Amino acid sequence: MSLVLDPAAQDLLFREARTANTFTDEPVTDEQVQAIYDLVKYGPTAFNQSPLRITLVRSPEARERLVQHMGEGNRPKTAAAPLVAILAADNEFHEELPELFPHAPQVKDAFFSERPVREGAASLNAALQAAYFIVGVRAAGLAAGPMTGLDFEGVRKEFLDDDHTPLMVVNIGRPGPDAWFPRSPRLAYDQVVTTV
Repeated sequence: MSLVLDPAAQDLLFREARTANTFTDEPVTDEQVQAIYDLVKYGPTAFNQSPLRITLVRSPEARERLVQHMGEGNRPKTAAAPLVAILAADNEFHEELPELFPHAPQVKDAFFSERPVREGAASLNAALQAAYFIVGVRAAGLAAGPMTGLDFEGVRKEFLDDDHTPLMVVNIGRPGPDAWFPRSPRLAYDQVVTTV
């Protein structure tokens, strides 16, 4: 059975897409980011919760503040990328549920009244949304360089608040010279899928 998605789109989103390590200086516009979000906001989450919050780092001052919290090997990439996004989980996402899940507004209090439960749900569902965001960046013809090599608590204190948990930093732009490391292997179908 073949996929319905055009092979060129499959390549753009998955097979040929890579994590970029260098970028050109071509800017990433607010319109591009808006288009990415307007596409990926439709990705499924539990109870339609939408805990992902995106902080776009554009100014030189903010960039400098962020770079100091990146791991040593990630600093040059983050310093040079045209746009950097801090992806975080909003642990108070449940406040939006009456609007986002209107046919069952009681879900807000019935399932998410306790902070530890919200943190777990926010982390999982924001991670799903982060994956959609990365695929959306690729759909825009851009490259994404997602990274978790950073001081999470430092990033939280510098850019967020106690209600937000950073998940990753994503460098975004057009790939530059020598942008790709050699592709690493992937697990085979029979290593992942079991039929019971």
